[in-house]
Amino acid sequence: MELWSAPHAIFGPEGVVQEGALLTDGKRVLALGERRALRARHPGARPRRFPTYLGLDAVNAHTHLDLGLGPAFRGPFMAFVLEAVFPRNAERGLDLARRAARAAPQPALGDIVARDPRTLEWWLAEAPFQGVAYWEVLGLLPPEEERSLVEATRALIRRMRRLERPGGPRLGLAPHAPYSLTPSLMRKAVELAREEGLPLQIHAAESPDELAYFRNRTGEIAAFHRRKGLPEDLHPVGLSPVAYLAELGVLEARPLLVHGVQVDEADVRVLAEHGVAVVSCPRSNQNLQAGLPPYPLYRRHRVPLALGTDSALSGGSLDVWDEVRFLLGRGEPAPRVLEAAVLGGARALGLGPRPISPGDPLSRVVGW
Repeated sequence: MELWSAPHAIFGPEGVVQEGALLTDGKRVLALGERRALRARHPGARPRRFPTYLGLDAVNAHTHLDLGLGPAFRGPFMAFVLEAVFPRNAERGLDLARRAARAAPQPALGDIVARDPRTLEWWLAEAPFQGVAYWEVLGLLPPEEERSLVEATRALIRRMRRLERPGGPRLGLAPHAPYSLTPSLMRKAVELAREEGLPLQIHAAESPDELAYFRNRTGEIAAFHRRKGLPEDLHPVGLSPVAYLAELGVLEARPLLVHGVQVDEADVRVLAEHGVAVVSCPRSNQNLQAGLPPYPLYRRHRVPLALGTDSALSGGSLDVWDEVRFLLGRGEPAPRVLEAAVLGGARALGLGPRPISPGDPLSRVVGW
């Protein structure tokens, strides 16, 4: 028998066990608990020590499989959109998603699916993951085109829901971001999700340009809108992205808010009041020169946190443990980071999680 241990362990929803351990015969979990207690009961077990963590796998609460694989882009956010995402749109879809899926080590994902309904069909009917496949909605459209988009989205949702499998991924909806939908389309998309009982995920407060756009119509997003000939009064001026979503009534639907970097304490209070969880993608935020979220502020106001990789094009890999290692290297507290990666991600996607129990196969256990 072996006694596996690590400074931090998560075996179930009770959270981090300091100096956690498990007893194994090499195939199954035989017992779980604190290292000292298990060692006292099984003094003959061979020790195996992991330097950081032991327990349940992480959950990738936000990614874009259909953007494919890297290498990672490094530069400002709008340069990433114009130089990496837009050129990839022509091939974005099922082939890239399948390729990226083979490089995604976690079995549970929150994936944004754009443009190609075949990718959504694959996700719901075949993909080897749990989690949520969020169909992306975006558009700065005139009213008649907006109505057509909403009705087409409604029809797609009802068709795709028939593909959901017991124990498999669920369908969700992702109104892309505050600046990429008109206020009326944002409201209609959220209303549609509530009518259909779908989980929501929204990118918000990601880049300095997004904050500048809403505050005073400066920055590269504002410049992009001007080049497209969009009206200056398309969105209100003087609010933060979070305050704008609150004013629209969007936060009442409790979407997962992805990124949440460009926020102040008033924004965090609003998120806490609405019970909104935040999915952080720290390597992507760093690569795209957005900075990092104010984690202590989120913890102080008890805003639930999860972790995601974003796309491999921005984050560099599709492994959430790489996000954890990045944050630990920057001095973030290990128990809180691990809880976000494992329990926060599972809760964000409505997954549980199922605890590790005596008798479970050892393959359920991650150690590093």
